[in-house]
Amino acid sequence: MASPQQSRSLISGFLRSLGANPASPALELGDLSLTYEQLWNYAGKIAASLNQNLDPSEKVVAVLADRSVGAYGGILSVLASGRGYVPLNPKFPLDRTLVMLRASGCKTVIVGRECAAILQSLLPHLHEYVDYPLTLIVPDEGWAPEYAARHRVIAAQQLSSLKIADPTDPVVDAGDTAYLLFTSGSTGLPKGVAVSQSNAVAYMEYAAKRFGIHSRDRCSQNFDLTFDLSVHDLFTCWDGGATLCPYPEQTLTPATLIEEKELTCWFSVPSVAMFASKLGLLDPGAFPSLRWSLFCGEALSSTLATAWQGAANNSILENLYGPTEATIAITCYRWNQETSPAECVRGLVPIGWPFDGQQVCVVNDDLVSVPTGESGELCLGGSQVTRGYLNDPEKTAKSFVRLQHTGDQVWYRTGDLVRQDERGCLFYLGRRDFQVKINGYRVELQEIDLILREAAHTELAVAIPWPLSDGSASGIVGVVSGSDPEHDQQIIVACESRLPRYMVPKRIYHFPQIPLNVNGKIDRGKITEMLANWGE
Repeated sequence: MASPQQSRSLISGFLRSLGANPASPALELGDLSLTYEQLWNYAGKIAASLNQNLDPSEKVVAVLADRSVGAYGGILSVLASGRGYVPLNPKFPLDRTLVMLRASGCKTVIVGRECAAILQSLLPHLHEYVDYPLTLIVPDEGWAPEYAARHRVIAAQQLSSLKIADPTDPVVDAGDTAYLLFTSGSTGLPKGVAVSQSNAVAYMEYAAKRFGIHSRDRCSQNFDLTFDLSVHDLFTCWDGGATLCPYPEQTLTPATLIEEKELTCWFSVPSVAMFASKLGLLDPGAFPSLRWSLFCGEALSSTLATAWQGAANNSILENLYGPTEATIAITCYRWNQETSPAECVRGLVPIGWPFDGQQVCVVNDDLVSVPTGESGELCLGGSQVTRGYLNDPEKTAKSFVRLQHTGDQVWYRTGDLVRQDERGCLFYLGRRDFQVKINGYRVELQEIDLILREAAHTELAVAIPWPLSDGSASGIVGVVSGSDPEHDQQIIVACESRLPRYMVPKRIYHFPQIPLNVNGKIDRGKITEMLANWGE
């Protein structure tokens, strides 16, 4: 049976802002500023082409673009046509992009000019992954892909002759895909997560009430479009009629743009704040323009929250939590400089309470809820929880489950370990998959991270099991950035005073930079690879 039609969709907020204030700035890219009307004029041409040239059965369209008018206009055009968008990341390896393209089933790709070279690298290999010609829409003037004879190309000149699509809400069903993202899979193959219009709208409606973004706000855009937190960046901003301010890739750290762009709303992973701290950017009162400071995607330490709150002293700081499978974020904790440090567990800021209308349940290994105060795996339920993994019923069945005494409701198993107090507040304890065995002892790496960072007096420190083999290791090493090597023995001694012997780092390695993955999170796998390449 078909899903009921939605009264609104993910793009509704943008279209409402377009109608109310067409001359207001919608996007600032460096020195380029586009109003809502100008951005729509760009997107509306592409939307008209999609409506004219695509079969209605094509429900998703890929966007290969990066921090450009083509990226943001391309996403808006896809949503305006009533379809879902599939972002492709030019920083990903070509094989991964091709696997994502094949898995999505996309027959149409919108390509920004900045990705011209990437497209040319992809074209010779497309036939190995898809057995049908693609429609390539290249909306930026002055270029067209070479050697694309097998594929249909719609260039800027053809788009210019089209009438701009009417800025009206598309007719969509609640279950239609709003966007399709791919998360890392344990097998090395990305897992597709289709977030429905109803999932996305549930988040946006709550975010609008909680954050109250308005037309005078200027919002950061720190996340790659393949990271679901970018959906918050774009659509909470445009839903409120605010200005989106993406950071240029060449920027040393996005935090430097807070003052330059007079940002009022900030959203990032904690690692970005760690680098800002290392660069000495978190002086008290450094970011007076901010009224919201939001963090998500990684555990947030109390020391970092304290430092950021001091720098953004006029802002409300909140720690958001949620996996892609539960649509952007689903719980939240508001930081209080006076009371919150004492509420932190293992030095980590709580992840708080579920959003209105969403549910949480803490369970044991048998998926039975545990008593209040006991640790267990966090399961999520509610209108933000997605339907499962694209074309993968086996993985879906493992992660999307039914719990005892909850009827037919489907819950998502996060793999995160938490405990919940009598107030209902959730405290993050670590990841099941960050647990390793050291000489037979089960160890939570993030517990060592906290002690190591405090001992090294830097947020840029991480514990690595080394050497690691089949999930077990003979010991732990510490990898730090921003610490003096002469203090290594003091760091180890400080760890010895607070950790069991088998959890104490045997050695400290110094990296000029702690590697991050494409989502801005600390990349433990890359660190392990670097240690192996050094022959350590």
